[in-house]
Amino acid sequence: MVAQWVRAEWTKKSRGAPESAKRNSVPVGFALPHRKPAVHEVRLREREDFAPVWSPESREVDRVHVMLREEDGVLSVQLHDTMMAPPRRVVRPSPVRLSPGEWVRWQVNHRWARPRDGGWNYEQTTLNLAYGPVSDAELFLGTPTRHVDERTHLR
Repeated sequence: MVAQWVRAEWTKKSRGAPESAKRNSVPVGFALPHRKPAVHEVRLREREDFAPVWSPESREVDRVHVMLREEDGVLSVQLHDTMMAPPRRVVRPSPVRLSPGEWVRWQVNHRWARPRDGGWNYEQTTLNLAYGPVSDAELFLGTPTRHVDERTHLR
């Protein structure tokens, strides 16, 4: 299994043109730095002009954020919405079932008020997760087998 988290963060500054065009062009998947089983995270922040910054990789998926269950050669994936920020998702999608060689792209977004000035911060989180060995480093640049889109309008 290989997982890639892509987190884009911005403020009200990037909500309108022309900055929103830059934000909207941020990739939701990246080529993998290598093919070892691992968890990769890429952050794209407005304050860094949305340049991708790779975090050190981990060997394990964070079980607080993702529930994984393997049974009879099928992997069940459920993204947990642990962010305490609006909008709340009362109704959540069912877990996605993946066979070996398949992958899911799961997207969710949030906003929250900054305590110091009351302004808004926004984040879009994308989980790209492949089940089984990955032989193509550019897998997450393509079309996923399954796509769960929990993004909603953020005021």
